[in-house]
Amino acid sequence: MRTPLSAADFFAAKLAFETDPADLAADRASATPPVVLDVRSAEAWSQGRIPGAVHVPNAELAARVAEVLPDLSAPVVVYCWGPGCNGSTRGALTLARLGYTHVRELIGGFEYWSREGLSVVSDSGRSRSAPDPLTAPVRVE
Repeated sequence: MRTPLSAADFFAAKLAFETDPADLAADRASATPPVVLDVRSAEAWSQGRIPGAVHVPNAELAARVAEVLPDLSAPVVVYCWGPGCNGSTRGALTLARLGYTHVRELIGGFEYWSREGLSVVSDSGRSRSAPDPLTAPVRVE
């Protein structure tokens, strides 16, 4: 099968539409943080989420997104459970088809966010796990 994109063009385009947990954490601390959109189920949301995220399950996304994200040009990062889930890809595709122009998905989803030792919140409070040395970026002091 032949594609019209070169490998370099494909990977450049892919990077333009993805972010990782460390970069998202930095973006959230910037002057123009993205809206972080959790598209998982209500049960997953209650067990743990990225602090400040907005929750709209994928099944409701097309019908409800305008109420939580009225600006089609706002930066938004979509996440799901983790690398074994394609919910963030489906959510990002829905947003792109609805006309949102600055959509990215979080690589590794909530799983990688928490495995990197970043803060999470659940219905029972806020927590932070020790960074997993297999997934967390090496921090140089």
